Amino acid sequence: MNKVIIVGATTGIGYELAILYAQKNWLVGATGRRKDLLQNLQQQFPENIVTECFDVIGNENIESIKNLSQQLGGLDLLIYNSGFGEVSQELNWEIDKLTTLTNVNGFIEIVNYAFNYFKVEGQGHIAATSSIAAIRGGSYSPAYNASKAFISTYMEGLYIKAAKLKLPLYVTDIQPGFVKTAMAKSDDQFWIAPVAKAAEQIYKGIANKKRKVYVTKRWRVVAVLMQIIPIGIYKRFG
Repeated sequence: MNKVIIVGATTGIGYELAILYAQKNWLVGATGRRKDLLQNLQQQFPENIVTECFDVIGNENIESIKNLSQQLGGLDLLIYNSGFGEVSQELNWEIDKLTTLTNVNGFIEIVNYAFNYFKVEGQGHIAATSSIAAIRGGSYSPAYNASKAFISTYMEGLYIKAAKLKLPLYVTDIQPGFVKTAMAKSDDQFWIAPVAKAAEQIYKGIANKKRKVYVTKRWRVVAVLMQIIPIGIYKRFG
């Protein structure tokens, strides 16, 4: 039976992914900050889901991932879905600090460990949720865009590193547009995907070992346009 750890599985995309993988008969290690939500998730699939309650901005990341791996009896796939984002138009340091601790520090510690774990095992798969926001800077929440860009760039580096090692070690960068979750706070949302649809597309992209997954697929067009728009034009709405 395949084993996956989903970091940030109590709500939103991570929650839907945990359910989806359990329904596909994977053994799922689900993590999150709220024990009650994790218990609720486990009760739905007691034979397929084990849980570990911890906050990625704390000091228990590696210990908790190791513990989950042992409970699962190994690990085939790690998905880092934990994330934080709030509007910081006035450059609120507390918001930017929490954004960085979650989206950069927590991410890199866990994903770095997972890559080295899979390198020893000789195979594995890492997926992480960045964002379409990773492509360019944004005035409403500069730290959020920058932190998601960090995730995307780091994942590309791991992809290249895995290729140089010539190992079946796959790396998938998940780039959602707007998904109907609590994280989607913009007043100018469009092409909003239901969470279940987003999770299904992510699952298929990971199963097909895609390097990059746009959610939904039409956001690939936006990604291309954002890359080529001159800064003089982009600054009017970025």
